[in-house]
Amino acid sequence: MIPMKYLSIPLLSCLILSIAIVCLVPAPEVLAADIRKSYEILEQKRRDMAAEAAKELAAAKAEARENALTIKKDKNALISAIATLKAKNRSIQTANEGLKKRIQVLADEQAKLQSSLEESRMVNKELAGFVRTAAKDLNSLLVQSPQSAFDKDRNSFLNPLVNQERFWSMDDIRRMSDILFDEILASGEVSLRQGMVVDRQGKDRTARILSIGNFTSFYVLNDDAGKESETGFLLYSDQSSRFFALSKLPSKKIADQIDTYLAGQSECVPVDISKGGALRRFTHELNLMDQIPKGGPLVWPILALLGLAVLILVERAVFFWRHQISIAPFMAKLSSLLESENWQACRDLMQANSRGFIPQVLLKALPVRQQSRTDMENVLQEAILAQIPSIERFLSTLGMLAAIAPLMGLLGTVTGMINTFHVITYHGTGDPRMMSGGISEALVTTMLGLTVAIPIMLFHTLLSRRVETQISTMEEKSVAFVNMVFKARNECRPAAIAGTTARGQN
Repeated sequence: MIPMKYLSIPLLSCLILSIAIVCLVPAPEVLAADIRKSYEILEQKRRDMAAEAAKELAAAKAEARENALTIKKDKNALISAIATLKAKNRSIQTANEGLKKRIQVLADEQAKLQSSLEESRMVNKELAGFVRTAAKDLNSLLVQSPQSAFDKDRNSFLNPLVNQERFWSMDDIRRMSDILFDEILASGEVSLRQGMVVDRQGKDRTARILSIGNFTSFYVLNDDAGKESETGFLLYSDQSSRFFALSKLPSKKIADQIDTYLAGQSECVPVDISKGGALRRFTHELNLMDQIPKGGPLVWPILALLGLAVLILVERAVFFWRHQISIAPFMAKLSSLLESENWQACRDLMQANSRGFIPQVLLKALPVRQQSRTDMENVLQEAILAQIPSIERFLSTLGMLAAIAPLMGLLGTVTGMINTFHVITYHGTGDPRMMSGGISEALVTTMLGLTVAIPIMLFHTLLSRRVETQISTMEEKSVAFVNMVFKARNECRPAAIAGTTARGQN
């Protein structure tokens, strides 16, 4: 049997055609004659086809043999190639094993290098952070230093380091170190330089600037004629790196100290060790005259009490000054005149010193010198009582003023707190400045009331002591005068009796 693969396509077509013709024959009777003829033709065709098929089979076998030879050759080549590839694969595997060992060694080295790199990176990161922190601190120090007013760009190189725009270098470290040491030296030096300042009117002016380290700076402005016109303190602004003149000029004493120090005539100069804190507080300090208007309407009655007390004190001072005499010399001279019983001279002496209280009192007792001691003492006591109203005048008024002044201050405190509570009721406590007016009024009136009351009480006490001393002195000298009068009378009476007896004996 011929395999199907060796049959050609024309042979198969003929077979199929023959089968179709046979099947289409309508009847054996009609076609009996033609069948034999057709059979012969078909038989011939079959023989031809068989011959053709045999040729094709022979050709296919020959081709198959050739293909088998080719396949055999290819197989040998493939076997040889496979052997070569296996040998190459073995060599590659050997090389791969070596590479794996090398990779493991390199991996270990990479791990070590990675660890070292991480350690170096951490050290560099820490060092970079330290340098950045140092740069920030140095930049803050330079910005706040008054020395930057003379060199505003000395910290510009720190901006890339602070903002991490670039990595630091050793040149940056050296420059930071140099500027830091320069700042340390400048902060301990006293320097006098020309520079720009903003004066109290807000204008830029050239002035001589005296810097006491980084603590205090002074300025001296010259007028158009070149003479020194203004001396004062300077405040440094780190926002603009400029000097601003203090809005309030120093006192004349401090200004003279600064001028003498600049002239080299003194080694002392005032220094604000708080770096401007005390000076700023100095500008906001209010004296008593500035605080008085903040006390509200009750300030003026308290000041009126003060004025009235001052008038009383002035009047009392003038009164006692006008009636003041030297008591000891007066009494010594009066004693000598009483011993000699020179009554007219005693009267003249008392009238000459009549502005004093004691001569006025003693002058009342001189006409009754011949009466009894009780009568003289009564006359002197009456004279002293007559002087007391003028001596004690306004003393009770002064005490009343001393009592009223703190009460007026307390009243101002109450009204100020009432105003504060009204503000709290309407506006709450969100803004303390809304309450400052009432609190200021409360505190100022209390302060002013005590300020007025304390000296009034002091002078009232001193004046009361002066009045008591004056009355005691008048009483003492009155008793002394009576004793001197009666002593003179007793000394004269024995002498008169002795004279009368002598005349009787004769």
